[in-house]
Amino acid sequence: MRLTNFSDYALRMLMYAASAGDRLITIEEVARTFNVSKAHLNKVANTLTRSGYLKAVRGRSGGLALGRQPEMIRIGDIVRLTEPDFALVECFATGNQCVVTGSCKLSGMFGEAMVAFQNVLDGYTLADIILMPHDFLGGPPASRSSGVALNGG
Repeated sequence: MRLTNFSDYALRMLMYAASAGDRLITIEEVARTFNVSKAHLNKVANTLTRSGYLKAVRGRSGGLALGRQPEMIRIGDIVRLTEPDFALVECFATGNQCVVTGSCKLSGMFGEAMVAFQNVLDGYTLADIILMPHDFLGGPPASRSSGVALNGG
């Protein structure tokens, strides 16, 4: 099993926003920090903003900030929001054509594993995985408006 890049980037963007504290971040700086496509991050930011995990501030000095406190953002919720499905095996998917679905024991085992996976992720919040600004390669840039270094950055 592997999460999509979309989920990975969503988690990274939230971690980055949390590390910035009250400072607004931009998609450009997140793309530069993680060396990923700005276009792809635009889609990620859109999803996170529409769902209230990020808030967008428009205008010349605009950017993105967390839309909720880090303690209120469960990792499991983000993964469920950003993953297209959790069909580990064919019988989980719509249009299942597997000929042994009625007697196979894999679906029960994988179903149990998926519940455990999601329960573990639900046990963590963004607050549990916040990094310090200096933990990012080169650290996020200092505040554009004040030029002051960030929390320990």
